[in-house]
Formats: sequence, structure tokens, C-alpha cells
Amino acid sequence: MIPSNGRSAPVGRLAPMSRRSEAETSPLFEPPQEAAPLAARMRPRTLDEFVGQEHLVGREGALRRVVERGHLPSIVLWGPPGTGKTTLARILAQMVGGQWRQLSATSAGVADVRKVIADARALRQQEERMVLFLDEVHRFNKAQQDALLPHVEEGTISLLAASTENPYYEINSPLLSRLRVYRLDPLDADALGAIVDRALADADRGLAGRIRLSSDGRAALLDLASGDARSALNILEAAAAVVPDGAEIGPEGVAEAAQQRLLAYDRVGDQHYEAASAFIKSMRGNDPDAALYWCASMVAAGEDPTFIARRIVIAASEEVGNADPRALQVAVAAMHAVEMIGLPEAQYALAQAASYVASAPKSNRAGAAYFAALAEVEEHGRLPVPLHLRPSAHRRLAREHGYGKGYLYPHDYDDADVDQEYLPDGLVGRVFYEPSEEGLELKIGERLQRLRRQRLAGRRGRSGDAE
Repeated sequence: MIPSNGRSAPVGRLAPMSRRSEAETSPLFEPPQEAAPLAARMRPRTLDEFVGQEHLVGREGALRRVVERGHLPSIVLWGPPGTGKTTLARILAQMVGGQWRQLSATSAGVADVRKVIADARALRQQEERMVLFLDEVHRFNKAQQDALLPHVEEGTISLLAASTENPYYEINSPLLSRLRVYRLDPLDADALGAIVDRALADADRGLAGRIRLSSDGRAALLDLASGDARSALNILEAAAAVVPDGAEIGPEGVAEAAQQRLLAYDRVGDQHYEAASAFIKSMRGNDPDAALYWCASMVAAGEDPTFIARRIVIAASEEVGNADPRALQVAVAAMHAVEMIGLPEAQYALAQAASYVASAPKSNRAGAAYFAALAEVEEHGRLPVPLHLRPSAHRRLAREHGYGKGYLYPHDYDDADVDQEYLPDGLVGRVFYEPSEEGLELKIGERLQRLRRQRLAGRRGRSGDAE
């Protein structure tokens, strides 16, 4: 509880049950139930029990220093599953003594928010404060988020929001500006190991005396959990359920309990964009091994293969360009193969195209030249087409207005090239495209330079004749 006068209330104080129904609010930490999952039973109850996230809850952690002073701002806890977002929110609420209320954005609506706000206002009249924990806040739409905004701003509630998705993309800017964002990292092997060891050693809430875990089994469990404490404890509990008391569980038992590796991936969330970014940058960086790894990781996680194919096509033009024009042909062919045959066979086409683009010489000069030309158009507008480049099919236009007059047909000249201007008058001499020295683009650049020298020599010759 945080009274309106700013003084901290005794830690852990909750409003009397007469002012709240059991359906609306539950105690912050209920006694562990034998039927509850191991992950729920082993939930930390204090910051000292909390494992990991030292940058937030360590002795000098940003969140610890704030709440130990009795202050709880509205915050967003952002991180992957199993890193302790809900548990940390409960501990913070307990430390400042606010009345706990919990909503899930997957099922709650504006009406639920309004009811919580009405209760919070009533509490405020009694100099008490409500802590609203909103899980999966990124699933709230704009109207639902807007319903929270004035009450967060006025301090009617302390909002503790949790999100597995990037709040800078998923939360409206007005609401986000009134929240502090704290990032929770995937648990490293040491933190995950400490959580598993605690569950194996705890006789009241854990599995002490029930099973043992071999060193190889422990290593396999930490590897499969991939930084997710909930997954680690769920796998451990599943393994314990099928062996007799006192049995030792090895890597085979862990693998059987896990069934398959749990891949942290959301096809519309951060993991989707992060993996795609790594894939694109690996192709750009001439690393086919990394490109194939990220491609495989996306396929294994259920990514749409056409999304992967489109990224390869984009990279073939944006990153390789004219240094190897075949890259675009290979990429487009792979995209068509994916559309025609689908997975799993299309994995070969994706692998071929990704490795080709990653291994090809690189040049972004064509794209850079295009955007330089586009910037010219945007700044000065589209300049008039020179008369000699305009169509001369209509005889009256050609006769009265000079359309097509003076146009020189390049194929009538050596090298199918003739010295005439193709840019608008205001841009004569402007060069947008400057080929690199990579791959085929080196030859393209040499040809363009040769043609430019020939044109210049022709002009000098004509100038000499005129003299």
C-alpha cells in the first residue's frame, strides 16, 4: 500500500477481504498445493529467492533500489517466456504493499479495466493503492490501451504490465511514455541450473527425495530449456512422473519428457523479426553458414517458407545486385519452387538460394543509384522529357512540336552507342549509377567508362572539325 501522503505502508499489507471478492482478487502468494505444477510451487517469494536478472533485482539492481524506497512506478516487464515476469511483478507488489489485481489481455476487455479502475478509486479514498498486473499487454488493442492511459497518468493504479513482445512496437506511444520499460533476459545456464537444483533440493515444494538428476541429464535439461525456467521445471516434473522414487534421470529420460526442443519463436513477434534480421545480415555479410543456420531455425519453428523466400529475393537485388545478376534468377526460382511444391521438399530450394546469395559478390550500387534518382525527383519534381526522347508516332506532334526530332538510333552506330543526352536538361552530366569493382559489376563499370571515353573523344573530334 502506498498512502496518498507518500509514506510507505507495512510490507505485504492487503485490503480486507470485505472490500474485494475472492473471484476478483487472490492473495499474492498462496500456500503451495500438491496438485499445482512444479513451476508454480517453486515460484520465488522474495527478491532474495529470485534467480537471474541481476541488472534489475541484484543488490544494485534498478528495480530493487526503487521498490526498497517504497515506490512502485508503472512499468513494463519485457522478456521471453519463463524469465520471471509474473513472479517479479508479484514480489514488487508485495514489497510496496499495494492491493494486487490481475488481468490477462488475452481475455480481459475494456469493461474489466473499468471495473478495476472503479475499485482503485474506492481504494484511493481510503488512502490505499491498487497494483494492476496486466499480462500479455501487447494483446490489448488501441482502445483498450487508451482506457488505461488517464488512470496510469493520474496514479489511480500502479500498472505492472508484462509482454513477450517489444513494447516499443506493441504499446501505444502515449501509454508507453508513462511507463518505464525493464528488459528481462533469457536465463543463462548458471541461473537455470540454480533453479533446477533448488527444485531437486526442496522437500516442501520441490522434488527432494523423489528423483535424482545425473550430470548428463542436468546438462541436457538446461540445453533443452533454452533459458526458460518454466520449461525446465515442466520437463523435470514430466520426467519425474514416469520413474520410481529415488530413480536417477539421465539425458534419455529428459529427452523423452521434453519430446522435442521448445523453440522460442513467434511468427508475428520479436523472434520472427530478430531471426529474419539475422538471416538477411548473414547473407549480406557473405556468411552462407550463418545464413543456412538462421534459415533452418525459422523453418524448424514453423515460419512461412514464402516469407523466407521473399527475403532471399530482396537480398538478391538489394545486396548482390549487378555484381551477380544470376542471384536474382536463383532467388526468384526458389520462391516459385516454394510456392509450387511447399515443405519439406522446398527446403532444398531455400538452402540453394540462401547459400548462393550469401556467397555471391556484393554490390548495392544499383539500389543506391535508384534512390539517389528518387531523391532528385522528390526534391525538384519530375522534369520535362527532352523533345528528342518523346514519341514521334503522331506526325502532327512531330511536325508542329518537334516530338522525336533529332533522336539518334543507337543500333545505327558502333557499339550500339551514340553520344546523345537522355537526362532532362537540368540534370545533364549527373551520374547516379557508379558500379563497384565486385563480380560482373566490374565489367559493367569498365564498359560504361569505355563508352564515356568514346563519347568524349567524339565531342572533341566534332569540336575540332568545327574549328
